[in-house]
Amino acid sequence: MEPHWLIWARRARAIAQNGLAYTQGPFDRERYAELLRISTEMLAEYGGREPERVLELFAGEVGYATPKVDVRAAVFRGGELLLVRERGDGLWTLPGGWADVGESPAECVEREVREESGYTVRAGKLLAVWDGRGHGQPPRPVSVYKLCFRCEITGGAAAGSLETAEAGFFAEGALPPLSPSRTTPAQAARLFEHLRHPEWPADFD
Repeated sequence: MEPHWLIWARRARAIAQNGLAYTQGPFDRERYAELLRISTEMLAEYGGREPERVLELFAGEVGYATPKVDVRAAVFRGGELLLVRERGDGLWTLPGGWADVGESPAECVEREVREESGYTVRAGKLLAVWDGRGHGQPPRPVSVYKLCFRCEITGGAAAGSLETAEAGFFAEGALPPLSPSRTTPAQAARLFEHLRHPEWPADFD
């Protein structure tokens, strides 16, 4: 359950961003800009972050406020799941990251797997569309939709990258410590269920 302050601050920031995107009145723009500043300060104060870091997070966020898109890959080999270890926190996650403008979701996830793990893959099926507010993930200042695709290996070999230290395959009962903001144990367990039931449709929140 997310704290109320985070829900309120995130909604206030979205209202302010939407107002700045559409209002024509100078007085309204001033009020929306003030609301944007206050909501950002709230996210920084209660989230334990420096205001400058929060401003960096939202830099470039203009126009109508919408959730960010995080793409992740479920790559299996012999019943084991591909994970990569993040350099930032030393924990493991499904390969993936923010979707880039100018690429389809499938292109994004295929590129992320190649860059983070060394493997080339082909996206075959959408397994889940998860809301970042659930599934045991820690609260975040931004709204996130996570798209998880089943991908098949077409080539390559395990390799690290600027963001990841190593890549490896893990059995369901022997997963390493996961990075909860990226992949939770509940999400990993659900992917193994999808592996056992390939006929299932995609999950969605």
